Amino acid sequence: MSTATPPATAPVGFPFTAIEGQPLLQRALLLAAVDPLLGGVLVEGPRGTAKSTSARALAALLPAGRFVNLPLGATEEQLVGSLDLEAALQRSAVQFRPGLLARAHGGILYVDEVNLLADGLVDLLLDVSASGINRVERDGVSHQHEARITLIGTMNPEEGQLRPQLLDRFGLFVRLENVPNAQVRKAIVRTRMAFDADPQAFASRHAAAQTALALRVAQARDRLATVEWPEAVHDEVAQRCQDAGVEGVRADLVMLRAARAHAALEARAQVTPADVQAVAELALAHRRTQGQPPEPSSPPAEPPPQNPEVPPAQAGTNPPPTAPAPAPDAGPADQNPASDWGAMPASQAVPLQAVKALRPFQPKKA
Repeated sequence: MSTATPPATAPVGFPFTAIEGQPLLQRALLLAAVDPLLGGVLVEGPRGTAKSTSARALAALLPAGRFVNLPLGATEEQLVGSLDLEAALQRSAVQFRPGLLARAHGGILYVDEVNLLADGLVDLLLDVSASGINRVERDGVSHQHEARITLIGTMNPEEGQLRPQLLDRFGLFVRLENVPNAQVRKAIVRTRMAFDADPQAFASRHAAAQTALALRVAQARDRLATVEWPEAVHDEVAQRCQDAGVEGVRADLVMLRAARAHAALEARAQVTPADVQAVAELALAHRRTQGQPPEPSSPPAEPPPQNPEVPPAQAGTNPPPTAPAPAPDAGPADQNPASDWGAMPASQAVPLQAVKALRPFQPKKA
């Protein structure tokens, strides 16, 4: 007599509300969950700082609840989708086969070690993340579909940096430090050990907080479009970006959108300076250039040599009225240090009387 195998239960994820010691990371992820068009969140930090745990935990708070992982070896075809070869061969039909972006719609697309991903794929990801639309024109397929994804990329700076052009296009940036003190370390370890000992019981203890936060995110998404920016907020954002020396206005746009998402999370109908203060560093941390001298596009030209006896106001203009007398045995190069070595001396005027006094040349007699 055979017994039916019970269906496998889905593994219990670590609750977002139980994460310890990473308030800035949690804030950035919640903002991206409220407004997926912020352009994603890049998380930089050493190993063991809850980067991937936090990203996975956020998925449970989103309407679709999807968490899609993009492996480093993925191709563009796997990411954006392609021609369905089976339909083409069997029915001669040109049919679109969805990729990872379609699967992640309404959820999270997670890229671990995004700095090691091919630049072309990162660029494509950021385009879709900022527009919410995936457009495919390849293999005879012309197709587009919604792709409202919350893009989360993580990286360890020890394994290489992301190109500045791509770094700037991530909406928000969080740089995680190591555990700040022994008390925080103790709290993190105790929480993790409690989860590993009994995931179901641990999740049950945080179920009420998780439900309340998921409802808060959903309500914030609904009211997002109605939240207004007063003129004073525009002024503050512009001044902060100007003071930080950021290039372009992408930082301004991201900061305004993030401040609006923060106000929506706080159930406010208008953005306040406090909202700007809460999100400013997330938008500026990877774009700030203040205090860094601009790098020249080409090496500066060497200044022309100057005579130390010529005043600065006369240097490079007319020669001085009198020049110092050369040394008795000075050659052409010694008389004019700025001239080329071996140059012939300048011609000198000879008085006509001296020319007449010269005796004519007479050949020697044999």
